[in-house]
Amino acid sequence: MAERRFRRPGPTPRARVALAGNPNVGKSSLCNQLTGGHQHVANWPGKTVERHVGVCHLGGVDVEVVDLPGTYSLAGTSPEELVAAEALTDPDLDAVVVVLDSTNLERNLYLATQVAELGRPMVVVLNLTDAAARDGFLLDDRALATALGAPVVRTVARTGVGLDDLRSVLAGLVGTGLGIRGEVPA
Repeated sequence: MAERRFRRPGPTPRARVALAGNPNVGKSSLCNQLTGGHQHVANWPGKTVERHVGVCHLGGVDVEVVDLPGTYSLAGTSPEELVAAEALTDPDLDAVVVVLDSTNLERNLYLATQVAELGRPMVVVLNLTDAAARDGFLLDDRALATALGAPVVRTVARTGVGLDDLRSVLAGLVGTGLGIRGEVPA
């Protein structure tokens, strides 16, 4: 599997978190915000076919953040789907951040439910919430958290809005190693 690494400071990470989601939902922007990386972010399908890896420090723990290729399903046969499915079933993976486009939840929820069925600790990120608000979408974080069994965090990855909330939820997850399924940040 192709892998490109960036910003690898300090000791070997003690936790690994994957960013999963459909193409063009902001996974690479979110990864850059979390790790200080500088991946090129573009808006075309298949931009990330390999996985990119960076490191961030959360709650006293160095965390490897893996930006997976965008995929609509874990059951497909395209290179992107195979890379994502392999990474999400890796026994060394500690948690998954599922990034959803808030303006198109219906299309994004299929992958989110597949990831939830894997039974790994998971955080759901409602990204592009600025566009959703502008377009008049009403988002029910609590209903989504209940349906997926995972905490939900709103972000605008491009600008960093909501990143402190995401860091806090992830720090709690990797700091305890116990998972936080079903909890919703206040």
